Amino acid sequence: MSGDLAYLCVADAAELIRAKSLSPVEYATALLARIGRHDDKYNAFIALAPERALKAARAAEAEITAGRWRGPFHGMPYALKDIIDVEGLPTTGHSKILIGNVARRHAVVTERLEAAGGVLLGKLSTHEFAIGGPSFDLPWPPARNPWSRDHFCGGSSSGSGAGLAASFFPAALGTDTGGSIRNPASMCGITGMKPTYGRVSRRGVAPLAFTLDHIGPMTRTVRDNALMLQVVAGYDPRDPGSADEPVSDYGAMLDQGITGLRIGVIRHFYTRDVAGNPEQVEALEATVKLLIGAGAEISEITLPALQDFSACGQIILAAESYAVHEQWLKERPQDYGARARERLLAGATLRAVDYLQAVRWRLQLRDQVAAAFADIDLAITASSMDPACRIDDEEALAANYWRQARMPFNVTGQPGLVIPAGFSKSGLPLSLQLVGHPFSEAMLYRVAQFYEDATGWTKRHPPELLD
Repeated sequence: MSGDLAYLCVADAAELIRAKSLSPVEYATALLARIGRHDDKYNAFIALAPERALKAARAAEAEITAGRWRGPFHGMPYALKDIIDVEGLPTTGHSKILIGNVARRHAVVTERLEAAGGVLLGKLSTHEFAIGGPSFDLPWPPARNPWSRDHFCGGSSSGSGAGLAASFFPAALGTDTGGSIRNPASMCGITGMKPTYGRVSRRGVAPLAFTLDHIGPMTRTVRDNALMLQVVAGYDPRDPGSADEPVSDYGAMLDQGITGLRIGVIRHFYTRDVAGNPEQVEALEATVKLLIGAGAEISEITLPALQDFSACGQIILAAESYAVHEQWLKERPQDYGARARERLLAGATLRAVDYLQAVRWRLQLRDQVAAAFADIDLAITASSMDPACRIDDEEALAANYWRQARMPFNVTGQPGLVIPAGFSKSGLPLSLQLVGHPFSEAMLYRVAQFYEDATGWTKRHPPELLD
């Protein structure tokens, strides 16, 4: 029975809970037991909170019994990347620097999930401060890929991706500064949304780069992702980057199909700018054919070179992340892992003029992308150029950070949704990325739902975890 519960999606579990056919306590207990059986192999969690989870589950069940239902997240287990504050629990950033740092209040996203009736299972592994990469010189080991534990699970929202692929929980939050939601979504065969910049409050989340940071939902299915974004989206006047825009009904178009939609293909990202792995390219081209066959109007569009976005974004990231970490880097450099320390120190030698020129360049890139998107509803392109590499392959891990097409949409702030697009011959997930106009997340979900229904990739699970 616990295996059956593990593979429930949010939408189905919500209906069972609402109908009193599934007890939130039973659900949380089953998932905690599964985590206890398997997570020593995958390290998705930094810290479990079983007592807290069961207390919340009992409260959710009591409300259901009394006839009060808060919505689809009522009684729903979820987990949080450990740079997101939960009152009374440590927020460590997976770093020695913050061991013992207990949050005094919830992040805004935590408040919204709790208000919706969510059941927090615990805090999840991340790359150190969301930048360090999979490291073995930190207080906790790096998360591993449930499709093959010798392989990279992506990052920096690594525990979120690994835990979802392992069916430890049906929903998690990640953060994305240069692709950190969409990378683990690609590597782990799950669904990850980087919403429009400012769509989800960052208050109470450890910053990495102020003008690139995004918070977003990670789930196994598209419908679940839309449900979770519905809970956490919204304006926060105390987050200076928050957008005062109406919140859409993200599930409104899920079953409308794609006939007549104008979809641009950003093919040069994965064929000319960076040559993608042949299996990944084949999966993308098969997707384009499927979309044409379903009635979408496909055209190829051209953006600035992928390398331009990467260079611009990396300068901004380096400058802003160094500003966040400067004091600790000066006072406690030895307490960082080697990877995070090296990447953060890259900002120490940047000049103010370098940063300002990158900010100006960013505006030019954003305008060029807006012009290219003027006559389309959304675009499709690669996320990762390769399936997951081995976690001990230093050269391939280094290449992972430039063999990708995610940074462009941190630079522009547009929404980007990554979904599974099949599997390599070796059984590792492949992926695709949908990109929309600002605040058009519902349109991305519409196309992604069509693709998910047509292919069934989300119904596959890592074979060694089928129990």
